[in-house]
Amino acid sequence: MRDLQALHRTLQELDGQGYGGYKRLRGTYDLGDFRLRVDRVQVDPYAPPSRMRAVFSPGTLGLPSEATADRERRVATADYLARRFHSAASNGHTSPGSAPAPAPRGRWGNGGSGEEARAVVAYPCGQEILERSTVLIDDDRVEIRFEVGLPAAGRRIKGRLADRILTQRLPAILDQALTPEHRDDPALLEHVRLYTDQLALQSALTGRGLVAFIDDGAILPRRSGDSPLPLTDSAVAFRSPPSLRTTFELPSGRTVTGMGVPDGITVVVGGGYHGKSTLLSALSSGVYPHIAGDGREWVLTRDDAVAVRSEDGRAVTGVDISPFISGLPTGADTRHFTTTNASGSTSQAANLFEAIEASASVLLIDEDTSATNFMIRDDRMKRLVPDHKEPITPFVERVRPLREHTGVSTVLVAGGSGAFFDVADLVIAMDSYRPQDVTRKAHAIAADSPWGDEADASDLHLQDVAPFRARTPRIVALGSLAPSSKTKPARARGRTEIQVGKESIDLSAVNQLVDAGQTAAIARAIEQLGNTGAGNGSTARNMALERAAQEIVNGVRAHGIDSLAGASEEHPGYLVAPRQQEIQAAVNRYRPLKLANGSR
Repeated sequence: MRDLQALHRTLQELDGQGYGGYKRLRGTYDLGDFRLRVDRVQVDPYAPPSRMRAVFSPGTLGLPSEATADRERRVATADYLARRFHSAASNGHTSPGSAPAPAPRGRWGNGGSGEEARAVVAYPCGQEILERSTVLIDDDRVEIRFEVGLPAAGRRIKGRLADRILTQRLPAILDQALTPEHRDDPALLEHVRLYTDQLALQSALTGRGLVAFIDDGAILPRRSGDSPLPLTDSAVAFRSPPSLRTTFELPSGRTVTGMGVPDGITVVVGGGYHGKSTLLSALSSGVYPHIAGDGREWVLTRDDAVAVRSEDGRAVTGVDISPFISGLPTGADTRHFTTTNASGSTSQAANLFEAIEASASVLLIDEDTSATNFMIRDDRMKRLVPDHKEPITPFVERVRPLREHTGVSTVLVAGGSGAFFDVADLVIAMDSYRPQDVTRKAHAIAADSPWGDEADASDLHLQDVAPFRARTPRIVALGSLAPSSKTKPARARGRTEIQVGKESIDLSAVNQLVDAGQTAAIARAIEQLGNTGAGNGSTARNMALERAAQEIVNGVRAHGIDSLAGASEEHPGYLVAPRQQEIQAAVNRYRPLKLANGSR
């Protein structure tokens, strides 16, 4: 291990040399308060920045024992420190979800300006509190992972500037963000308590017969359709109708009161722009805890809830969609449905059953993003196209059997049809972002004007529809995730795409992926699964998809998210833990996927 003086000397010697000389920096340096480890050096000034980490002893940071007592608290503490570091590296200019911090200053000097100020690149955090690999908290060390753009003039090393970046700028950022004299310990502990309270409430939902909770005072609207930040001007605070109000007492001693959404079939109605889809969006993102001040920090949904929509053009491999679609004119077997180009209705049916296969206990569905012919068929259409000529049994006729036979609950936004009033356990009307319980009125309307006037014919039709029987697990040929033509590891391209060999997995419709780091982690998971199944002969493995995804999640819980990094010496500072549901969603959309029990 080299020391600070060795780092000074090396950078001074490199000044003016060719860019490749930066390779000499690889290794570990003792800088006093922390050790700097240079994991990877970029090959030229235009390549991705160099990857480095700062390693502290736990005693140096003085983290409170309450902040590191168990896995959940370490996740929250690491999330908090990652936000502090990002804010300090950004000179106090925060990104969505970042904790505020003034510009770095202190015993290591000021933060610099221009190229020097921009050189240290921290990984951003969103509104959700998630397990991130940016900060590692272990019994014997705390690591902060980041990137550094090593400076150059053309392709010549600017060694003196690099010296200031690594020996002044970087320590100043770390000093501001992490050391006890600058860290706001009360804010850290409040972040940890908020997270543990959120997890406690979320885990209590099932026992209370609820699928979700929204507190009184929540701010559900966002600033715009593409912004995760809460609306601040003229935002209407949420308030539960009396019939649905419930209270939770939490481990920290705090009490929260708001609307509980019960098990069963919940239909959300209301006029346009009154908050129906906003409510469903909040429930969809409520599978993750949110930071204080987000407005949705007390909007919590069961952590296995899945948003289901139509997705024209996606690939489907061996999914049983027969309870909704059967008797296709093409003769396709819908008990093991396979296509490289699904329609709106077949894609939504596949998405629904894949969600159930991924252990979802709650489905979240918006009429606006659904295939109309999958959702309903009105009387006029039935008279023109009889049921025996229509291969699709609409969701309105199957949502009640789905609930009764599988136990899965549904929260559905319906803005244009009252067809679901007959089958709803609860009907919520949104009026200017305020919910009202209108169940009795909706049921009275349904009784006065029932959906369909040929009940006997409808019952006869349903006798021919496949039941919601016990599903046979789909056994994935894991080797298909590692095609022989693949020369590079699977890798993410932003939040919505994964490249596996020559194939691209489109995840743009998987809207519960909220961080590009989750997509990067799923790419690592796919690589890991592919390597598991790419053995020779009898050593090749096949596995039920649900079990394969669960093993990945269990590995992360047991060994940390670094377990997805493999044997690489480079730090995996950009990874964010995904859910089992999104891992399975990615594998399901891989076009060359093969099953060992029947399809492709």
